[in-house]
Amino acid sequence: MNSRYFTEEHELFRKSFQEFLQKEVVPHIEKWEKTGTIERFIWKKFGEMGYFGLKYPEQYGGLGLDIFYTVIFLEELQKINSGGFAAAMWAHSYLAMTHVNAEGDEEIKKNYLTPSVEGDKIGCLCISEPFGGSDVAGMKTTAVKKGDKYVINGSKTFITNGVYSDYLVVAAKTNPKAHNKGMSIFIMDRETPGISATKLDKLGWRASDTAEIAFDNVEIPAKNLMGEEGKGFPYIMQHFAFERLIMGINGHARAEFALDYTLNYMSERVAFGKTIDKFQALRHSIADMASEVEMCKEFNYSVADRLGKGEYVVKEASMSKLLSTKIADNVIYQCLQFLGGYGYMEDYPLARMSRDSRLGPIGGGTSEILREVIAKMVIDKKEYKPAAK
Repeated sequence: MNSRYFTEEHELFRKSFQEFLQKEVVPHIEKWEKTGTIERFIWKKFGEMGYFGLKYPEQYGGLGLDIFYTVIFLEELQKINSGGFAAAMWAHSYLAMTHVNAEGDEEIKKNYLTPSVEGDKIGCLCISEPFGGSDVAGMKTTAVKKGDKYVINGSKTFITNGVYSDYLVVAAKTNPKAHNKGMSIFIMDRETPGISATKLDKLGWRASDTAEIAFDNVEIPAKNLMGEEGKGFPYIMQHFAFERLIMGINGHARAEFALDYTLNYMSERVAFGKTIDKFQALRHSIADMASEVEMCKEFNYSVADRLGKGEYVVKEASMSKLLSTKIADNVIYQCLQFLGGYGYMEDYPLARMSRDSRLGPIGGGTSEILREVIAKMVIDKKEYKPAAK
């Protein structure tokens, strides 16, 4: 236990969550990986146990706990070997719900945040577009105000929970000529006429539903605007720091899981009269990987601690995602190699893990984009500011 960040209560929560996952989730993972559909009952069980409300206010059904409960939630989800299931859970709880909590008014929080905490409604966050990707400011989806309504037209892609969610948090241009200052955030129900979703076939994250979503003259009430009109871009950028840290934590957790599994395998696999964990070439490679993972973990905990105290950690969170996802990919690639032919077999966890891990350097801002963000701060001394209250 890292007593600097985790208390005895944290560790009790970790143990109980591990037991919950093994009992309620793991028996269904193979089915969900094959069907690409996570059955609704598990969302309700997560809600009943309070797992979707860890960081949210008590008045909306949450528990109001510190950020290290969220860190544990993310870490343990990575250790049941289904990146898709993990993504569905945290995309709901920490992407869609983050915007609802931060920008939604009281009515929106009552109608969406509380049922989200309880597992009765599933949310998705719609930012990326077919021709935009990481270029958030270049999005083409528009929201035109007509009387007491907004009319939404455009499309989004790579949206986790984009097929089976109950509501959508959508970024759209309310003033296309104002570039990033003309963007706003809206919430809308799935059954709103004009919304259609197409399920995407992915290399990994097979359990989660990822969609391309089209908006064809979708009319929503003006009250479905979240926060102020025109402030969507700073809202998104502010929450991106959290999303990138989530991806960084996911990276160190799955790398740690891969290492633990591989070390156990190596302690049992015999070659040339001895277990393969006794061969120096492999031992030194393990030493390198364990050192990198531990460095990432300690850095990520430090950034989480600062974020939990209200600091604006966009640079550090970008660094977390950049390096942690890269190191996770390298570690899992090498661990698969240490299993030899078995690493390539679907009966062993490294095959799926290698596919799922590959999304780390892509989703939530590609490594190439992150390098430019970091370069702007380090070289050009650019300062990113939180959204004004």
